[in-house]
Amino acid sequence: MHLAYPTVVAALLFSVGVYGVLARRNAILVLMSVELMLNAVNLNLVTFDVWYRDRLHGGQVLTLFTIVIAAAEVGLGLAIVLLVYRNRKMIDVDRLRTLAEDGAREGETGRRPAEPEPEADPEADPEAVDAR
Repeated sequence: MHLAYPTVVAALLFSVGVYGVLARRNAILVLMSVELMLNAVNLNLVTFDVWYRDRLHGGQVLTLFTIVIAAAEVGLGLAIVLLVYRNRKMIDVDRLRTLAEDGAREGETGRRPAEPEPEADPEADPEAVDAR
């Protein structure tokens, strides 16, 4: 088996995944693109494990770890996507700039702004005039 064939396929898979992450707006399609990139990495790990004839099969072990990480990523990612859809009724990544509620403006923390201190009125408070 030539080393070039699986590495070219892995490079194409990774390129399609990068394009999907950068160009897509739908959060589920972004998650699928990340999965494509992880599968390209898995293909490279197994290919080089076979090419070097590793007796401990380190590439295949790392592939199993990558699959476990991918499964955890999908579980958490889909949970976040479902919560965002439940709250906002959309999963457009470009429109999800902040995690604030719909009515809140960008940059707000959700707290009420502090009210400024009232200036002392010298006519209403004679002690304020003496303090100056």
